[in-house]
Amino acid sequence: MLAQTERLGVVGSPSSTTHLAMDVLGCAVGRKLVGELAIFQFLQDGAPHFALGQITEVQLRNIWHEDPTMRSLVRQRGRVEAVSERQDTHLGQMVLSAVFKAGVKHYEPSILGTVPSTGTTIHVVTDEVLQELLQPYQDQIFYLGHVYGSTPKLPLWFKHFGRGPDGAGEAYHIGIFGKTGSGKSVLAKMILTAYARYPQMALLVIDPQGEFARDMKPGAGSGAFALPLGDVMRKLGKKPVVLTVRNLVLDRWELFEKILYESKFFERLTMPKGENREAACSILSEKLQKAKIKLTDLHKRASFDQAWNLLQDEKIQKVFYRSEASRNRFQDAIAESNIEEFYREYWSPAAELFREDRPQARSVERALQWLLSPENHQRSVLVIDLSKEQGSGLLWNDRIQSLVIKRLLEGLTQIAENFYKNDQYLNTLVVIDEAHRLAPRELPREDEAAHQVRSALIDAVRTTRKYGLGWLFISQTLSSLHSEILQQFRIFFFGFGLGLGQEFQALRQLVGSSGPSLDLYQLFRDPHSAFDISSRQYSFMTVGPVSPLSFSGTPLFLNAFNRKEDFLAANGLM
Repeated sequence: MLAQTERLGVVGSPSSTTHLAMDVLGCAVGRKLVGELAIFQFLQDGAPHFALGQITEVQLRNIWHEDPTMRSLVRQRGRVEAVSERQDTHLGQMVLSAVFKAGVKHYEPSILGTVPSTGTTIHVVTDEVLQELLQPYQDQIFYLGHVYGSTPKLPLWFKHFGRGPDGAGEAYHIGIFGKTGSGKSVLAKMILTAYARYPQMALLVIDPQGEFARDMKPGAGSGAFALPLGDVMRKLGKKPVVLTVRNLVLDRWELFEKILYESKFFERLTMPKGENREAACSILSEKLQKAKIKLTDLHKRASFDQAWNLLQDEKIQKVFYRSEASRNRFQDAIAESNIEEFYREYWSPAAELFREDRPQARSVERALQWLLSPENHQRSVLVIDLSKEQGSGLLWNDRIQSLVIKRLLEGLTQIAENFYKNDQYLNTLVVIDEAHRLAPRELPREDEAAHQVRSALIDAVRTTRKYGLGWLFISQTLSSLHSEILQQFRIFFFGFGLGLGQEFQALRQLVGSSGPSLDLYQLFRDPHSAFDISSRQYSFMTVGPVSPLSFSGTPLFLNAFNRKEDFLAANGLM
């Protein structure tokens, strides 16, 4: 298998079962070696084995140049013909990630239980070598790009969360991190495509910016990569459905109370945020329900008139205002208010969020039940677009967006628990863009809505894995994401931009090493430093059970595809 591949070096000294020293051969000194995937054959327990790893560093040594006398000559002449270059030695560092044992029919995973002898030849890995080693798993292999700094494609696998063929038997939580422009969103879309190959798997995207929703349209694809995500999903048999804030119906009275609290409705009636406003929202909601007003009818003028009359009732006013002076001020504000303006400007934009007769409207509960129904043999992709652009004419801001996301999280958790009680597995991946905004380490104390979302997200990530519900978080920052969430991730992708300050300290803690892997990560260059778009390089370090070439959790490095044609062709999606 290795006879036709190029020789790079031989095993040198000192070497261990995790890091090997490689004496670089003279024929390979002039080629690029850092990042290269290499392989060598050795004998263990009487059977042929093959070990693979990436070259993370190359050192140059010339002991004659280190001699003080020789250095003096070099300083005067620039080089010494008999010594300079001729006596150079190049020592590479190779971090091992996978070992295969040659079996009767195919190669089997193994471990490096001994150190091969010095002089063992190390070869470069090619696509043909990887196909030979991974031949039994070819149907499971998926490609996101090439080995970092090399030509072969890096084999990865994304198994569905259920049991049976191609199943992982449990859900994974995945994190993608990197600065703006590092390729996070494109990588997430490619991973979403990998999971879309499984008919039994449901996919939900909570999309605060609307980027994923745009890419679901026929022929669409945003950015330089321009992956037509919706078209690919349809080709794979997944029906992509997009719900925006214009057709997503909110379905809880508790949500109405909180949204009314966040609106300017009571503010215009001289009631600032605080306990009084909370009590007013709560008592108004309670009285409307007792009056048999439906949540879906709140947008009607009759419902508003009922609410307005309730607020003028002195008995109700005494619930949220104890002092007579405060009640009088409130009554004066109501008497002086323009009722038409209040209905049009402050009540209707909030009530419209609960209206079910909007075009293609679907409540939160119905949408989740439809997506996650176990009766669907070909489950779909649901993108919930919560961007501000879709909220025109509605009461919509960051805090209300947070309340809606909290409702979605609670609905997901409840359905997952019901599945688990019935001995069913949810087998679902939830993608959350801009995760650092939803679950940061630090939050203002007064922002109750944001605190509730973060708590719901932390609780969901902790508890839902056993239900078959996995999460994919996309974040621009690593250090500011809440530590409780970071601890739950099994698979990480780290893009450019985490190599300095607090970000690098957080990265070091997660990777568990400050050695050659992080040194190689720091060599990543900014994709936007390229001369043109076509030559941009989107590099990632990945940690976790995401590749058949990383049995021990050793970091792997890849350059993601920067052309959609390459990605689609590599995975047979053309």
